[in-house]
Amino acid sequence: MKRRDVLKLPALLVPSMYAGKTAESLPNFVDVAAKAGLNHPVVYGGVDHKKYIIETNGCGVAFFDFDHDGWLDIFLPGGSRLDGAPPGATNRLYKNNRDGTFTDVTRKAGLERVAWVSGVCIGDYNNDGFDDLFLSCWGHNILYRNNGDGTFTDVTKQAGLLGPARWGAGCTFIDYNRDGFLDLFVSTYLEFDPKTAPLPGASENCMWKGIAVNCGPKGLPTGRNVLYRNNGDGTFTDVSEISGIAKPDKRYAMTAVAADFDDDGWPDIFVACDSTPSILYKNRHDGTFIDIALEAGVAYNEDGREQAGMGVGIGDVFHSGHLDIFKTHFADDTPILYRNRGQGAFEDVTTKASLGPLTRYVGWGAGLVDLDNDGQLDIFFVNGNVYPEVEQYFEDYHYKSPRVILLGRGGGKFEDVSLRCGPGINARHSSRGCAFGDFDNDGDIDAIVWNMNEPPSLLRNDVRNDNHWLKLKLIGTRSNRTALGARVTVTAGDRRQVQEVLSQSSFYSQNDLRLHFGLGAATQADSVEIRWPLGLTEVYRNVAANQILSLTEGKAKA
Repeated sequence: MKRRDVLKLPALLVPSMYAGKTAESLPNFVDVAAKAGLNHPVVYGGVDHKKYIIETNGCGVAFFDFDHDGWLDIFLPGGSRLDGAPPGATNRLYKNNRDGTFTDVTRKAGLERVAWVSGVCIGDYNNDGFDDLFLSCWGHNILYRNNGDGTFTDVTKQAGLLGPARWGAGCTFIDYNRDGFLDLFVSTYLEFDPKTAPLPGASENCMWKGIAVNCGPKGLPTGRNVLYRNNGDGTFTDVSEISGIAKPDKRYAMTAVAADFDDDGWPDIFVACDSTPSILYKNRHDGTFIDIALEAGVAYNEDGREQAGMGVGIGDVFHSGHLDIFKTHFADDTPILYRNRGQGAFEDVTTKASLGPLTRYVGWGAGLVDLDNDGQLDIFFVNGNVYPEVEQYFEDYHYKSPRVILLGRGGGKFEDVSLRCGPGINARHSSRGCAFGDFDNDGDIDAIVWNMNEPPSLLRNDVRNDNHWLKLKLIGTRSNRTALGARVTVTAGDRRQVQEVLSQSSFYSQNDLRLHFGLGAATQADSVEIRWPLGLTEVYRNVAANQILSLTEGKAKA
């Protein structure tokens, strides 16, 4: 039964270092990775040549507070090379030292491993109070249980998740049946075997603009998406067939995002698909899903064309109380913005949002995030071509590309301000995953970016203005402990903002689980309403700005 409670909130979870500043109000990003100690390059396929598609897509990345000290740590997955992994090839976990630097604790944590990783997602699958780590991979996926003492244990086999070898792509924890335990969805990109895969130039699917390149995805066999139900005892059962998840076929599925897109209180799943129609799995409340992407308006663009969907940003752009979808695509196509009209019906508003000119880059990780704390969502996405061979032939198609920032101007309009947002935005890399969060707890949104065969970029946001903010960490009790699927509505003055606690988004990446709200000139949120995943609703009044708060399900008092 739903309950509506009201409480005036107390103190900070983490002391904020924010102080109001005046001057240029645009976000300003500086890459502080080297200074922070993030110096190891990621290893992923060839550097100057990509023979097979397995070398091209790369990984996501995670802002992940693995030790629950209130400061974001970083998990950076990696890959290998066709002729074997070189020295230094491993996934890496970096602990936040709370002073702007990080320490590599990979070996101590038990996470040293070479694998062709794709996606990363976070969730407390066993409700023990410590968030666990799941990696989707080419080969076998990996579930690491967080032991709560700074170490992790590979429990893939004992959890029932070993399964057949696949190319795991997107992944997301989701409590689809609302039993309080996190289930797991994994998309499959395609079937790939280097022993049988065609070589560059072998067919029209192995050419780009007349140049021989690695083959695919078109022409290669598609995969099968998978849903695992949490049995509540540390194990999972494959329910892909009986749930309807396996029914959509002939898709090159990539990033997966679980959120309540039709506002019915049950989590759905959106899957961006490469060169094939996207999928929107509607939750039917009985343990089954149905793909409604076509009728909902998110399978194709407004011209009825399939697109090369890679990255996904989720947010309430129009302050309507509904979650909109931003999706990145390949070069010579625009990214797309779908406006949620309510009850799961969407409209392509790409042109109205002034996104039409953005056709130069191959876009990957993306976010709908408030970069300047003005209460309007902005768009941030990273880029990088998949063919390092072609830039010698075409001036306009560089392998390494800058990042893009589109500042929200209200009403669904955006302005490209990338050139004015600092050296971290204009630096060129072939980037893939990108996660958003406030790693230095100073009240603005930073980003960690995965760069192909280079060290990552840690982009510190030094926005200088007098805007206010509020950050919320949610903890489930009856609902799953990570509070995935919880929906928060913050009202300040005449502006209402809605966010959900998400597992995966961006490109194969995990953002900060804390929800960040820009408040503009408002010095408080008039109300903070939380709809917990199992239905309980609680309301807090007159919440002071510029603080990080921890809110636990059922702890509000009338």
